[in-house]
Amino acid sequence: QVQLVESGGGLVQPGGSLRLSCAASGRSVRFYDMSWYRQAPGKERELVATITSAGGSTNYADAVKGRFTISRDNAKNIVYLQMNSLNPEDTAVYYCKMFTGAYNYWGQGTQVTVSS
Repeated sequence: QVQLVESGGGLVQPGGSLRLSCAASGRSVRFYDMSWYRQAPGKERELVATITSAGGSTNYADAVKGRFTISRDNAKNIVYLQMNSLNPEDTAVYYCKMFTGAYNYWGQGTQVTVSS
């Protein structure tokens, strides 16, 4: 079975940084598109960043461009989301997703709170 486990969330001050991790089992992150989503209170879940299986191309939501970076470590089978210059609008539960071409697999999420 495919399992995705997020970690690295927490409470940070505005302007601070966090690195989220998504540890995968059952499938290799090398062979599938991996994405980070987030869902803030009262809002719909939104796509934050994606890294593709072919060539490692990345794309980002406009709200996080220049501040967030998605990457992967194929040896460790982990996908990361480096978040810099955080602001209160980044507060949300962050979810990792794997798309195998036939099915979407989701992690349980990790809470990120940005507050002074």
